[in-house]
Amino acid sequence: MTRLYARGRVLSHQRGKRITHPKTSLIQIEGAQKIEDAKFYLGKRIAYVYKGKKAVNGSKVRVIWGKCTRTHGNSGAVRAKFASNLPPRTFGASCRIMLYPSSI
Repeated sequence: MTRLYARGRVLSHQRGKRITHPKTSLIQIEGAQKIEDAKFYLGKRIAYVYKGKKAVNGSKVRVIWGKCTRTHGNSGAVRAKFASNLPPRTFGASCRIMLYPSSI
């Protein structure tokens, strides 16, 4: 069975020296070490999957969807915007970078 997503890790919000900008999150993609590697994932959808306390529609699993917007730095990280800003408790958590929509 093959995965339809790449694994990623939420690093933090985009930030300056003193102020954080929570509307943009930084994601490190597993296997992407250079800018050229990260450019493949631009425009791809990201899913942050987590479990809630109460079941909604029979499931405790919830998802916050986002999209890779541009690269960040030289080490293969990307910037992403989510439907609702990711809370700080997600820093260090894993996320899924879907391999669609595809331009290949």
